Amino acid sequence: MLAQRVVTAIILLAVLLGALLAATPWPLVLLLSLAAACALWEWLRLTWPGKSSMGPVLAGLLFFVFALALAVPWLDETSSSLVLNLSDWLGGWLVPAVAAVWVIGATALVVRGDAQGRAGSAWLSLFGVLAVVAAWVALVQLYLAQGAWFLVSLMALIWCADIAAYFTGRAFGRRKLAPRVSPGKTWEGAAGGVVAAVAWVLASTWWPGSFGDVLAARWPWWAVAVIAALLAALSIVGDLFESLLKRRAGVKDSSQLLPGHGGVYDRIDALLPVAPVALLLSGLFMS
Repeated sequence: MLAQRVVTAIILLAVLLGALLAATPWPLVLLLSLAAACALWEWLRLTWPGKSSMGPVLAGLLFFVFALALAVPWLDETSSSLVLNLSDWLGGWLVPAVAAVWVIGATALVVRGDAQGRAGSAWLSLFGVLAVVAAWVALVQLYLAQGAWFLVSLMALIWCADIAAYFTGRAFGRRKLAPRVSPGKTWEGAAGGVVAAVAWVLASTWWPGSFGDVLAARWPWWAVAVIAALLAALSIVGDLFESLLKRRAGVKDSSQLLPGHGGVYDRIDALLPVAPVALLLSGLFMS
């Protein structure tokens, strides 16, 4: 199992690095679109009302087509009025609304921790569609505005929080964070993850073009620290929210698309709530 995880991780990193280093934006946009479509399919498999297996598949395929149709005029800078109006709608309504649901609604569900609730839910399925669309829009817009390495610095916030939470929790964890959702997570681990994320973002303010640098140009240093703490906390909410969906559905992984790692949603669950909030707070939408 460990060897399988390592091989899969190496392949994923190689694909991501190749997309990041490509001469055009298309490889990374295609990779983001494919990952988002797979994550949507996996989310809907956990929440789809009834027993139909085609609904999640069709939703994932339709999203992929939608994403490419929207990306073409964005990347070619030939946006029609229809695309511009859709972009304004996505940024002016959808992204803020989804961000609010993550901060308020998803957090409330995680705190409530009703892991025995009904798996099939039209509302959770609808939120899955909107959440994936908003995250994809946010990531593509951040990439177009600031470049690939900006995305790496943003994702590094999540990686720092996740790694620090794991080791801090193992070393000092005593009080369970959400025992009915994810018994292994502790308040001490969460605190360690937040501290590591704040430290990373503050340190990265010295890296021109990084997420921390862009925040520092817009906000005072103490606000940058607060934003980093908020995003780290949201990454934990995203992780716990997926754990809640999987417990309700009675499965361990969202799928087996990534050998040794589970599904794509398992890998990007923390990124889904972070991306739209990061877009709003950085002020880079359609810049």
